[in-house]
Amino acid sequence: MVQAQAWILTQHFEGFPTGSNFELKTEQLPEPQDGEVLLEALFLSVDPYMRPFSRVRMSEGDVMIGAQVAKVIQSKNSAFPVGSHVVGRCGWRTHTVCDGTDLTPVMSDWPKDVPMSLALGAIGMPGLTALYGIEEVLALQPGETLLVNAAAGAVGSVVGQIAKIKGCKVVGSAGSDAKVAFVKELGFDEAFNYKTVGSLEEALKNGSREGYDCYFENVGGPFSTIALQQMKDFGRIAVCGGISLYNDTTPQSGPYPHLTMIFKQLKMEGFLQTRWEHKHPESLRRLMAWMKEGKLQCREHVTEGFDNMPAAFMGMLQGENIGKAIVKV
Repeated sequence: MVQAQAWILTQHFEGFPTGSNFELKTEQLPEPQDGEVLLEALFLSVDPYMRPFSRVRMSEGDVMIGAQVAKVIQSKNSAFPVGSHVVGRCGWRTHTVCDGTDLTPVMSDWPKDVPMSLALGAIGMPGLTALYGIEEVLALQPGETLLVNAAAGAVGSVVGQIAKIKGCKVVGSAGSDAKVAFVKELGFDEAFNYKTVGSLEEALKNGSREGYDCYFENVGGPFSTIALQQMKDFGRIAVCGGISLYNDTTPQSGPYPHLTMIFKQLKMEGFLQTRWEHKHPESLRRLMAWMKEGKLQCREHVTEGFDNMPAAFMGMLQGENIGKAIVKV
């Protein structure tokens, strides 16, 4: 039998998470049965979606949700041989026994010089989210102007780079001067710190005087209301997230730009990358090829130690990370 550790949600979050919302437990796992595998976590992901999803998909006492890159250390399932690596939605666990459902093999020819943790980042779910948002939802065209907020995050940083690959102008918003410097290093045409500008409206106008063809939305709240005013007629908006809203104890209220949507004839669409799951293998190879060609840079914010999962999660929600937030077991 294998001894595993797991982080449990002890009580649902009220406002911003605290250490008291989590408890580290030890459990004994059974030996794998026919068709099952035993996984050992190598890297775990912390993502903004965990905050709202914990409310709708979890009960108190459940293991925290989340993805991980894991190594198969015992196997009675021929699809997952010992020594192979997988991405799985196993939650915050050091070890997992499962039947292979919801496990995705890491590409067999994963380059040895590329950190496998990127299978949780730019060559994983965040990268796919960026790619499908640009290609499937926005249908971004060469020469168009794109606005992306949370531009230094796991998704936003990839969004901007793919847009540049496609020959577009990219304006990014981020929450610190260091993050602004980072996205400019990535090739963004314009970037600003939304926390320090005197006027968000003026900052958006300065970024693109002619307005924006497309907007990749990661934040929500007042930023979105102001940004929509800067859209061109027939503009398109891909709604990926709303991190500014996740820790509110009561829903934000305020004017919603209905007339702007109508008179500018804007198109707004929310999406999840799972809609295009059938395209994942090809899309991941495209992302990997761009990275190997030097067109896609990938930065990670790595926290060492499984014991630090809650701290890494809360730090990510506070915007401490530049690039993808990862925990290395």
